[in-house]
Amino acid sequence: MTNPYILEMQGISKEFTGVKALSNVNFKVNKGEIHCLVGENGAGKSTLMKVLSGVYPHGTYSGDIVFEGNVQAFTRISDSVKTGIAIIYQELALFPDLSVYENIFAGNEVKKGSMVDWNQTIIKAQEMLKKVKLDVNPETLIKDLGVGKQQLVEIAKALSKDVKLLILDEPTAALNEDDSDNLLELLRELKKEGITSIMISHKLKEVIAIADHVTVLRDGRTICTLAAEEVTEAVIIKNMVGREIDDIYPKRSNRQFGEKVLEVENWTAYDPGLGREVVKNVNFNVRKGEIVGIAGLMGSGRTEFAQSIFGNPKGYKISGELKVKGERTTLKTPKDAINAGIAYVTEDRKGDGLFLIQDIKQNISVANLGGVSSRGMINLNEEVKVANEYKKSMNIKAPSVEQIVGNLSGGNQQKVSLGKWLFVGPSLLILDEPTRGIDVGAKFEIYTIMNKLISEGLSIIMISSELPEVLGMSDRLYVMAEGKIKGELLIEEADQEKIMKLATQ
Repeated sequence: MTNPYILEMQGISKEFTGVKALSNVNFKVNKGEIHCLVGENGAGKSTLMKVLSGVYPHGTYSGDIVFEGNVQAFTRISDSVKTGIAIIYQELALFPDLSVYENIFAGNEVKKGSMVDWNQTIIKAQEMLKKVKLDVNPETLIKDLGVGKQQLVEIAKALSKDVKLLILDEPTAALNEDDSDNLLELLRELKKEGITSIMISHKLKEVIAIADHVTVLRDGRTICTLAAEEVTEAVIIKNMVGREIDDIYPKRSNRQFGEKVLEVENWTAYDPGLGREVVKNVNFNVRKGEIVGIAGLMGSGRTEFAQSIFGNPKGYKISGELKVKGERTTLKTPKDAINAGIAYVTEDRKGDGLFLIQDIKQNISVANLGGVSSRGMINLNEEVKVANEYKKSMNIKAPSVEQIVGNLSGGNQQKVSLGKWLFVGPSLLILDEPTRGIDVGAKFEIYTIMNKLISEGLSIIMISSELPEVLGMSDRLYVMAEGKIKGELLIEEADQEKIMKLATQ
């Protein structure tokens, strides 16, 4: 009997420094089908595809990859490409200052002898563009195309390498509705030509519209594979969020809320680089002594919203009204936001939040050097004193405040990042993915700190992809999708299924 599967991933397990990202995952894909891979942020979808494509080479994971009946041992991406596997990430891997035809055949040049045959390259590029139904001049620079057209160039690039299995990681996350529809229709056309596709997506309506089979991952494990006739939004959501909420969220007995410390009305942020709105007509508020959660999936606009109100460091074109403690204000820079009593703990503590080569005391004082300075000079004794106070109050586990931050655990780095922003004396603290990449014990400590800050009169906006976290810590929450607020829920009426339904509208 002929093997119906083009791909079988058998017992795949993958660890990162003690954290199990994938645990005995089994994943089978039929030849010539569109197979969707779904799950919450952190479920292991992208990790599984990076194992498949050779980003994580053979030997760094356990289990077998069987492609077209043969066990594979990819040691690099080029190995999987030669076999006929191509992966297209949400962050497109194109050269913006090169032409369409140069991008399509980058690394796969059409040659005449030892020289690149540019005329033939352009002719073949036109053939590929026709296949993906993209009507542009192949000499157009990539930077002059919209995101939807760039996505099609990526697919044309994959097709130029005789792809048999096309993997698309959140391909429509940054696309408008028309571009998304065009992309899905293209996948159907490629299916007719015998090309198999795996699509990772959070947009359940698209999944239902296009999938022949859907596999759900949760916490790095395979939960189920569903045939098209079994797939409904409710069934997918139930399998995606079907875990119990762990009892690690410290309770607050006294929930009393005061004045609104921040309000935004009709708030829109346009990103000139992307050429689209990343935040659309948002209305939002947070009161004194309140934790307001913002839930949503990757690309929903949560971080963009936070950055747009924290002094707009990305340079978005902003419209709408912002009030701090009832007074209309304009925050043109992060310094303006800090002066207005707003602090922002970034989701990327290593990239944006901390100076990893500096010590604890330098990191804690850096956002408020005036607080440890006299006559324009840093008072080193005062800097040590302040750092020791935060080390003690936040239980930062380190030999001393002279410890280099890059050598701390993720949880202790996060506490340093929190300490840094608390030292500026904010009334509103924005926490973007406050417990990403830290263990359960450290999470509980962060939650305890949050509750203590609330009891002292601070307000917190918490952005989180972890639904149990949002439900366990928030007093009220907003759900975002595609840059818009899709719903506002009191914590008493919220549950994981309601959130996921709003997040995938």
